[in-house]
Amino acid sequence: MLARVLSCTTQGIQGLFIEVEADLGAGLPTFSIVGLPDAAVRESRERVLAALRNCGFEFPARKITVNLAPAHVRKEGARFDLPIAVALLLASGQIPRGPSLETGVFVGELALDGTLRGVRGILAVMAAASREGRGPVWIPRENAREARAIGGVSVVPLGCLRELRGDEPSGTCEGREPAPPPEDAARAEPPDLSEVCGQILARRALEVAAAGGHNLLLVGPPGSGKTMLAKRLPGILPPLTREEAVEVSTIHSVAGRLPPGAGLLQAPPFRAPHHTISEAGLVGGGRGPLPGEVSLAHRGVLFLDELPEFHRNALEALRQPLEEGHVSIARVGGATLFPAAFSLVAAMNPCPCGFRGDTRRVCRCPTVAASRYWSKVSGPVLDRIDLILEVPAVAMDDLFPGAPGEPSSDVRARVIRARAAASQRSPGIARNAALTAKALERVAPLEPDTRALVRRASDTFRITARGVVRIRRVARTIADLSGSERVRAEHVAEALQYRMPPGAF
Repeated sequence: MLARVLSCTTQGIQGLFIEVEADLGAGLPTFSIVGLPDAAVRESRERVLAALRNCGFEFPARKITVNLAPAHVRKEGARFDLPIAVALLLASGQIPRGPSLETGVFVGELALDGTLRGVRGILAVMAAASREGRGPVWIPRENAREARAIGGVSVVPLGCLRELRGDEPSGTCEGREPAPPPEDAARAEPPDLSEVCGQILARRALEVAAAGGHNLLLVGPPGSGKTMLAKRLPGILPPLTREEAVEVSTIHSVAGRLPPGAGLLQAPPFRAPHHTISEAGLVGGGRGPLPGEVSLAHRGVLFLDELPEFHRNALEALRQPLEEGHVSIARVGGATLFPAAFSLVAAMNPCPCGFRGDTRRVCRCPTVAASRYWSKVSGPVLDRIDLILEVPAVAMDDLFPGAPGEPSSDVRARVIRARAAASQRSPGIARNAALTAKALERVAPLEPDTRALVRRASDTFRITARGVVRIRRVARTIADLSGSERVRAEHVAEALQYRMPPGAF
């Protein structure tokens, strides 16, 4: 007796359908799972056996062979518990065959009492089912809210394995759908920019970074407000579009970081990993592999505080995502691509003691120590940062302002207008930070006097060709913020002041 059901796993952030075949043959009672399963999949035998018994089903005393196809794809996790159990029940005739079971997609982990536990990557499963016209999708009730965020596919949430034969769930088999997050938590606003005292130039740089999706490095002594500024960047970013929200939520779902019972993430993500993070934790990896912090910050902000304290190999791994907007993780079985189009905001001190250039405190670091401190961040990484800005200590008069600063809502309105202008000018490119050199010649041509200004700055500060392109991108963003169709000399001049070389601090 043979039965087949369909399941789905994830590769990167894409869903991949897996066919689960169950054969009940003659011979001594055994239970084997083939098709390149990992340890968690092999352990499904014990979970499925106990779940069937505790839900009143009969475990077939036959030679059981479960095949997961295609065999060359490694199967990982407990998501195959439900499809294996359904295939066994169909093969043994304990539940009737029907179109919804034989053509459905099953994903879920079983507890020993038969209840269904949520799994990660449901959004990727739903996207694959929608793309391929599959359905209905049978999932744990815990994942129901997440699954319904993508329309067009029928969803059957299950709380218990007993529900497959129409029994009402009871006792420990209830498996109720978790309550949605509190309304006030879902609508919590990020910190407001009006709380920042002084730092007019840094506030302006933050606005430029938000409008163009540029990378920003803040250099200043301790207590100058670098972290405070960085945490207020998400509050001036435009809200995610529907497509962006699905993409961002799918990444968090695959990584298992989507809050239980949550729907789509609506706000741009803000990720701030500790400086002890590994290379795999930052850019992604593992046997799977799984997305790292750069992908979890997709369409949002990645904040690296104390930049020189990060491991050198982790910082060097940022080169590809900073330049290309994605990460490619190569393994023996192939390469996995994760999106990573984020705005990097980094903060660091100008020297080991932190007070180099501070008028109120004396720096006791030798020049060689300051140079060694800056050398922890390589030139190629610094070259990929659009805005490098000094954040001086806050003056005492600025700590007690007479009136609050400009709120985030006003700055966000200008940012949204600037991004709308960029999107209208270059359809498909919502951020000026993604403009290529060829596109810049079309959307941001330089007049002769402006071109001469860029050439002089390049020779004086030894700016690389990549740096010149980034200056032109920033100048295009500044022009958008001012409502100018053309990039003028004053826009380039402002962009140049945001790209100070390390030796200037």
